[in-house]
Amino acid sequence: MPLPVGLQTILLLIASNVFMTFAWYGHLKFAHSKPWVIAALLSWGIALFEYLLQVPANRIGYGTFSLAQLKIIQEVITLSVFVPFALFYAGQPFKLDFVWAGLCLVGAVYFMFRS
Repeated sequence: MPLPVGLQTILLLIASNVFMTFAWYGHLKFAHSKPWVIAALLSWGIALFEYLLQVPANRIGYGTFSLAQLKIIQEVITLSVFVPFALFYAGQPFKLDFVWAGLCLVGAVYFMFRS
């Protein structure tokens, strides 16, 4: 039995976002001594996998979700992936601002999904 369209979309967007986060920020942990062009090429290589997941996710989800709903889902997933990445991979301290940003996104979700 196939997964529901909404769940397929969300799972693909989560996987895509993990690649995106590492493509954008992963090099900051180890590539300080390397030229920026090396980090850019590595990031582009990682971002390819992001796009290979994100494009199908949006194509699958469009119709079940509106364009605005797809975007807000992406933003919620971005914060949900970024906070653990910042804490556990990048060693950043937890900030209450993460909570406030999340609450703002809850409001954004409400407005995008209300009828």
